[in-house]
Amino acid sequence: MILIGQYDSPFVRRVGLALTLYDMPFDHRPWSAFGDADMIRPYNPLMRVPTLVLDDSIALTDSHVILGHLDGLMPPDRVLMPRDAAARVRAARIIGLACGAADAAVSLFYELRLHEAASEALAGRRRTQIAGAFVALQDEVAGASGDHLFEGRVGHADIAVAVAWRFLAEAHPGLLPATDFPQVAAHAARLEASAPFQAICQPFVPPA
Repeated sequence: MILIGQYDSPFVRRVGLALTLYDMPFDHRPWSAFGDADMIRPYNPLMRVPTLVLDDSIALTDSHVILGHLDGLMPPDRVLMPRDAAARVRAARIIGLACGAADAAVSLFYELRLHEAASEALAGRRRTQIAGAFVALQDEVAGASGDHLFEGRVGHADIAVAVAWRFLAEAHPGLLPATDFPQVAAHAARLEASAPFQAICQPFVPPA
C-alpha cells in the first residue's frame, strides 16, 4: 500500500498511525496537497490527502473511509475500537469531535493564511467550534479510567484526540492554552512519547 500525504496533517497522521499499529506495511509518499497536487491527481482527482493506494491500485480518500477499510481487514480483537457497543458509540463521538476540531483548525489556518482579508465571521465561528469541541473532549478524557480512553489500549479515539491537539498547537499556537485543557494535553503528551507516534510524525509545515 502507498500512503500519500504529509504527517503534519492530522488526517494523514491518523491513517499512518493505524497502519503502523496494525502492522500493515506501506510506502509513504510525503506529498503536499498544494505543492504536489499534480503528483496526487493520477491517484485521486480530488487532489486531497490522505490518499491510500491499495495493493490492487484502488485509491481511497478521506481518513474515515480509509480507516473503515483497514478496520475491516483486521480480526475483531485487534480493531482499534471498543468491542462493547455503548463504548463504541462514545468512541465514535470522541472521534467526531476531535476530527471536527481538526477540520475547523485546518479551515481557520487557510482562512487566515490564504485570504488577503480574512472573514472575521468565519474565523470566529471556527475558533468557537474548536474551543467547544475541546471542552467536550476535556470532559471525556478526564473521565477515562487509565492512560487510554477505552479497554486499556490505544485506539482510534486516542489517536484522533492526540493528532488534533498537536495540529492545533502547531498551526495556532496559543489559541487554546494547555493549562486550560490539562487532561487533553497530558493524554496527547503520553501518546506523543510512544514509539508509533514518534515514528509517524512531522512538524507542521505551512503550505507555500
